[in-house]
Amino acid sequence: QVQLVESGGGLVQPGGSLRLSCEASKSITSMTRMGWYRQAPGKERELVAVIDNFGMTNYADSVKGRFTISRDISKNTIYLQMSSLKPEDTAVYYCNADRGSGVHYWGQGTQVTVFS
Repeated sequence: QVQLVESGGGLVQPGGSLRLSCEASKSITSMTRMGWYRQAPGKERELVAVIDNFGMTNYADSVKGRFTISRDISKNTIYLQMSSLKPEDTAVYYCNADRGSGVHYWGQGTQVTVFS
């Protein structure tokens, strides 16, 4: 079992920035990949960004060029740097750890609200 604890959400105006953090209870290198998902009210959860065990990253088209996923292996932590935020980025953001073979772990979620 892996516990994931997210932090860093909050309220921000359009064009602003936030950095989310997700600390894992076990080594993140033991995971196939780590990522961030989000769920807006009335919508399905969607992939935002992932980083695999080799450090390769992938992003949803809607956030490319604005969001950056990174990791600190020594801290068992991944980050999501969000810039140029838009109202449509408002959602609960969830950290995900993919151990492979269909095994996933989820954090409790952190709210990001972009308002003018």
